[in-house]
Amino acid sequence: MESASQTTPAGQHPPRRPFGEVLTAMVTPFDADGELDLAKAEELATHLVDLGNDGLVVNGTTGEGPTTSDKEKSELIRAVVAAVGDRATIVSGAGTYDTAHSIELARGAERAGAHGLLVVTPYYSRPPQEGLLAHFTAVADASELPVMLYDIPPRSVIGIDVETFQRLAQHPRIVAVKDARNDLRVGTEVLATTTLAYYSGDDPVNLPWLSVGGVGFVSVIGHVVADRLRAMIDAYHAGEHQRARALHYAMLPVIRAMGRVGGAVFAKTALRLRGIDVGDTRLPLPPATEEQVAAIAGDLAVAGVALDPQSRPGSTAYQPGHGALGGRTATDIGAEVAYHR
Repeated sequence: MESASQTTPAGQHPPRRPFGEVLTAMVTPFDADGELDLAKAEELATHLVDLGNDGLVVNGTTGEGPTTSDKEKSELIRAVVAAVGDRATIVSGAGTYDTAHSIELARGAERAGAHGLLVVTPYYSRPPQEGLLAHFTAVADASELPVMLYDIPPRSVIGIDVETFQRLAQHPRIVAVKDARNDLRVGTEVLATTTLAYYSGDDPVNLPWLSVGGVGFVSVIGHVVADRLRAMIDAYHAGEHQRARALHYAMLPVIRAMGRVGGAVFAKTALRLRGIDVGDTRLPLPPATEEQVAAIAGDLAVAGVALDPQSRPGSTAYQPGHGALGGRTATDIGAEVAYHR
């Protein structure tokens, strides 16, 4: 799904935006017992698109893909596509460190109606570049969906080399990169030598990526400030660079809040503070402590993000979450699994 909002000089073709411009890596809503909440997922997806997102990434790390079953992933895709699939590009995480499983996730996402795939570098097993080439190619061959590669060495240890990007770019369905490598030199070389579209996958460097040819963002802070991300990218493309910088600087407190607890916990906490309760994270991610919630609320307030008075810490209605364990503790359940696969 292409975005048409960018202004380009006469005679020049606008860069390809195969998945839109402003995408949020959407959290997965759970109910009080830690079960998938599809009605809340539809509500959240609608809210995020109304806020300014023209794309959503589901079943990623922020969406707690490592702790949701394949069945839950498919159900989530169907719900989100039904809610906003005519207004936004829906990309589903399909990457694991098992190529065969990744292929099954890709095919399942296609059957469920996803518009594209996000495929992360296989983590933990540290494959060589030839292994990365074979892995990404096999997943791209498994469906007809366009693929966004996800390069994130801080989590996967192994990064994608420039030559590997150049070889992968020859595949007709590998069309984009989500970059959380924070190495603009590598990205610039790939942009200069391939047709891959680059998306910033790390909110602190969203604006710098635009300066070297990035076409958009896959954001976590977009859960609460997608409208500002939209304004920033529009200002940049209109040549209003000072305004774009001012918008970027004004979002720094939100980025700081995210850094306190990590993406998934931050997003669910921030949404609750905004009056949208999507439950808590499943273990091994614990919910934010009351002290962390208070600090995040303070950061959001500094950034001018409106909070729901009834959801603020200290209000009579505020109730801290319990994560996937509901009201129980890990000691209560022993080795029992806290959710159903």
